[in-house]
Amino acid sequence: MAFKIFWSPEALGDLLALTSYIAQDNPDAAERVGLAILHKVSLLEQHPFIGRKVPETNDPKIRELIERPFRIIYRVRRRERAAEVLRVWHGARGEPEIE
Repeated sequence: MAFKIFWSPEALGDLLALTSYIAQDNPDAAERVGLAILHKVSLLEQHPFIGRKVPETNDPKIRELIERPFRIIYRVRRRERAAEVLRVWHGARGEPEIE
């Protein structure tokens, strides 16, 4: 059975903000970036542990996927068979706040 994917309000806001920013100069690029991130997140349905542990935390349930230059930070909730996307963060912005 596949894992369910949930998005935190912060992650949805991150995705909207980054695609809106890119779209100011290049709407096609914004669409490509947004779709690439959504595709990468969809991999979690079948492979929730595909990402590495986030180095800034000591929590083995907090992991990340990279869709350059973005970090897709998520939490694996094994009992609920769910992956919760916590942040979509540009790597140049430093360390993201993770709940």
